[in-house]
Amino acid sequence: MTGSDWLLIFAVVILVATAAFFAMAETALTRVNRVKALTMAEENDNARSRALLRLVDHPERFLNPVLFLLLVCHLVAGSLIGAFAERRFGPWGFAAAIFIEVVVIFVFAEAAPKTFAVQHAERAALSVARPVAAVAAFPPVALLARGLIGLSNVLLPGKGLRTPYVSEEELLALADVAVDEEVIEREERALIHSIIEFGDTVVREVMVPRPDMVAVEGRAPLSDVIEVAIASGYSRMPVYEQGIDDVVGVVFIKDLLRAEREGRASVAVREVARDCHFVPETKRVAELLPEMQRGKFHLAIVVDEYGGTAGLVTLEDLIEELVGEIVDEYDVEEAPVETLPNGDVRVTARLPVDELNDLLHADLPEGDWDSVGGLLLHALGHVPTEGETVDVDGHRLTAERVQGRRIGRVRVSKIDATADAAESHE
Repeated sequence: MTGSDWLLIFAVVILVATAAFFAMAETALTRVNRVKALTMAEENDNARSRALLRLVDHPERFLNPVLFLLLVCHLVAGSLIGAFAERRFGPWGFAAAIFIEVVVIFVFAEAAPKTFAVQHAERAALSVARPVAAVAAFPPVALLARGLIGLSNVLLPGKGLRTPYVSEEELLALADVAVDEEVIEREERALIHSIIEFGDTVVREVMVPRPDMVAVEGRAPLSDVIEVAIASGYSRMPVYEQGIDDVVGVVFIKDLLRAEREGRASVAVREVARDCHFVPETKRVAELLPEMQRGKFHLAIVVDEYGGTAGLVTLEDLIEELVGEIVDEYDVEEAPVETLPNGDVRVTARLPVDELNDLLHADLPEGDWDSVGGLLLHALGHVPTEGETVDVDGHRLTAERVQGRRIGRVRVSKIDATADAAESHE
């Protein structure tokens, strides 16, 4: 062995070690997302954590140079080993060197460092952050990697490295895993789910529908309206003129009582009504909530695309989307969901289809309708009679209560595939 041979072997060892470093860096940095990097930077405000945050913020700046240098290390080490083995041992030595080189590079420059990075992602990412940042900023490496990437984009045009760090589905899955590992409580997971779904909910899904509205005619005397308010228990009620599609204001029970004490019990309610706010039924509740907070109003009339009254929405309706149903101690309401002894579920027809799917782990279709009652009407194609049923995606929907043309309660049963097939055969 000459001095040049030993120098070559030393160079190969350095190249394999460098390749192992870049392999660990690639795996560690791609496994740490921006949220985790921000948390680490807040907990440990030092140069390593700040460098890690900069790298994770712009992965395209480090990933291409790292991959480029990793490939260079592998190719140069392989070339040196091949040349040395062929010169010393001939063709058979060259073949043996290739086999040994593959094993060594796989074990020491790929499998071992990447496995360590997977098992200790945060520790590995912090340890490589500053060296990788320095290498990625080194002009020759950065320019060469950028030039080669530009050439590849010319040959294979496509979008750059711009992908979301965490999607809604991943965030929900993280919350589920956190509950399983007892990091957060089930109530906290439910709140996280509600907050994420809140942004996709429109007013139509949470409003009090038109048939359930308690409204008063503008010419009605205050004394009669007070009786309506006492019977309904509402502190605010819409006031209309020609009909429910002609809402002109909102009356507050405190204004009614004040006017009655002043001796104006026979005055028309329109005289004490306040201005009303109108919102389209397609408005997102995430936009309406801060709007109601800024405007300091608790009730808005929901209008459809033709300008008719579709329903009304209150601040309480929006908050319930986040924290669940809010029931006063004196409210008497039917439970929206009732589990029956035989496993069936009885629900109010107003229950959203997506909530029923979550409850039953089902996949009932969602379309132009929002509620279970709407799904039943769509599936039947007509207004059902009490007791009428329809089968939808492995579930049987039964109209248990129908008042006029309106469905009140629906019974949902899971269909036994075997029994259903036997019944169809008969």
